Amino acid sequence: MTWDFSTEPEFQEKLDWMREFVEQEIWPLEVLDVSRAERARLTAPLKEEVKRRGLWACHLPPELGGMGFGQVKLGLMNEILGTSMYASPIFGNQAPDSGNSEILSIYGTEEQKERWMRPLLAGEIRSAFSMTEPAPGAGSDPTMLRTTAVLEGDEWVINGHKWFTSNGMVADIIIVMAVTDPDAEDPRRRASMLLVPKGTPGLNVLRNVPTMGSEPDPDGFGHSEILYENCRVPKENLLGPRGEAFLLSQKRLGGGRIHHCMRWLGQARRAFDMLCERSLQREAFGSTLSRKQTVQNWIADSAAEMQAARLLTLHAAWKMDTFGGQAARAEISMIKFFGAKVLHDVIDRAIQIHGSLGFSGDLPLEAMYRAARAGRIYDGPDEVHRVTLARHILREYSAPEGPWPREHIPTRREAARRKFAHQLELATADL
Repeated sequence: MTWDFSTEPEFQEKLDWMREFVEQEIWPLEVLDVSRAERARLTAPLKEEVKRRGLWACHLPPELGGMGFGQVKLGLMNEILGTSMYASPIFGNQAPDSGNSEILSIYGTEEQKERWMRPLLAGEIRSAFSMTEPAPGAGSDPTMLRTTAVLEGDEWVINGHKWFTSNGMVADIIIVMAVTDPDAEDPRRRASMLLVPKGTPGLNVLRNVPTMGSEPDPDGFGHSEILYENCRVPKENLLGPRGEAFLLSQKRLGGGRIHHCMRWLGQARRAFDMLCERSLQREAFGSTLSRKQTVQNWIADSAAEMQAARLLTLHAAWKMDTFGGQAARAEISMIKFFGAKVLHDVIDRAIQIHGSLGFSGDLPLEAMYRAARAGRIYDGPDEVHRVTLARHILREYSAPEGPWPREHIPTRREAARRKFAHQLELATADL
């Protein structure tokens, strides 16, 4: 089997332009203390330039305004966008809007696409994905969802308690996962996705949950806690087939996890650059820190870990492009927990070498560190992905027969003697 992550020179030119554009035009936005309206004015011409270059919403097929790029190319692009929190919105592929627009493009009716997907792609509205619940188990295990949707006449009646619905407070449309078929034999076929527009009676957005990884946003962006209390939507607001929310969410999250991991690598690289530069700048005990063995170990370990994570992620992207998302499930689980650890560790080393400066708000490292910790939780916690990977691997094995391991040397020696008995007998006779 050939693994080919290569891209054509024309695409490399796009990547080169993106890298320069992000560093020169978007990084400076990070340090400006401006209002949302002022920031929108500053980013509007940048978005127009991205659209002019044909790089807006590249995760979608061409007929929907995207470029139809596969996961390898999207991964390489997201590696650049991950260097700044402002880059993805300027390129039209910020979460959760990118995943929501993608699922609408695949499973939405023509009416749903016209009403919600096209404005979402144009950046005219915002969206949210409402799955996680504060109820025990209903975050890492979606089969334990307690939010229900009951069909009464021509309406779905939704009741339940959600939280960590990203951007729920500012969303114009929310995709909610709710149990519609509680008696289905397969627990993965009990939930459906429903579209809930802003302002629907019974949709009560309570607050944005304070988190380790973000400051309170005056404009309302964040992770919302929501109560659905007899929230009624038309039956036409069912998104995709009834009872298939689990399948739809996996399709939505597969490519998204690749993009997450590549964005993490972009951010890790930025922290790594800071680590290396500071090692050459700062002196202690008679030499620069770059001459200290511990710091050299940090640099070497970080470089190796980032390269390993990058190759693992590109391989997962290639496998998804070549064989489909289902075939790449094990690889996607692997990169999710491994990439999150690499991001955390590289940022941690960069903070350590900067000392109190790294711990302070005068560098972006402390905010990066807080955000990186969430990577081990969202889109499936590390433990779930490890279980998924282990189960996939163990399917290729079976328990050896008998009381001993397959590599038990005395057993193997006896088997080898039987195998070569004739040759050994002839050899002995010749003596």
